[in-house]
Amino acid sequence: MPVDPQLRSLDIEIPTQPEVLVKLSLLMAAEDVDLQALSALVESDMALAAAVLKAVNSSLYGLKGRVQTVHQALTYLGMREVSAITFEMGLRAAFPPAAELEPVWNRAAQRGLLMGRMGQMLGVDPWAAHSAGLFEECGKAVLYRHAPAHYPAMLRAATRDAELVQLEHTAFGVSHDALGAALCESWGLAPAAVASVRHHVQVQDTMLMGEAIQRRSICAISALAWVLTNQPGELEAVAHSMAAQAQMDETLVLRAARRVSEQVLEAQSHGR
Repeated sequence: MPVDPQLRSLDIEIPTQPEVLVKLSLLMAAEDVDLQALSALVESDMALAAAVLKAVNSSLYGLKGRVQTVHQALTYLGMREVSAITFEMGLRAAFPPAAELEPVWNRAAQRGLLMGRMGQMLGVDPWAAHSAGLFEECGKAVLYRHAPAHYPAMLRAATRDAELVQLEHTAFGVSHDALGAALCESWGLAPAAVASVRHHVQVQDTMLMGEAIQRRSICAISALAWVLTNQPGELEAVAHSMAAQAQMDETLVLRAARRVSEQVLEAQSHGR
């Protein structure tokens, strides 16, 4: 999908989707996903396969035994989570390594896991939810690559993303939420995931979804993931607000958020 011409006119490059992720997207779109083909595809790229296995064996997943192959990872974690980890590693590889971006990627991994599992529990497309979580802050990586000498100072200066987007607009004429949505569109992510990435700063800052947001369920899950990792004491209030705005069952929303939070905390305790 082409990038918005207005963004192209700003001379900020949106990286193209790696070929292995294009093929992975096609596999994931099939009605009956071929696990052997998926495993072979990831293993065909040695660097990518190594990165996926390293991520699978991290404390985030808390597996009791060490996973040695992509096929084993699929057995333990399932197709969606391994595919999402592959997307995460492919996304990271599209940008130069930078210490300033490590917190961005670490948050992406945890947020994607939380959102994908909440989506699964709530009957919301878990692949789109996981993808939205992974790509939520990817616009920051786009701006870092565009202005490596200046952008790190903005990341340090802003205390919250709502403040950061104002700095970005002043400096570049565009903010990371819009750039992230453009990258999602060009990589063929689901429209609901694109909408969540485009509106996440506004929703997380105000806990309100404007009338322009039509695909609301993943935006709501994004807000829940944010509050779980930043202000867990506000979970009940946010679950109440988001469920009402997205026309979701509040009891189920709160139960799903608590359950996936417990899963991640338990995995991390096992992985220590």
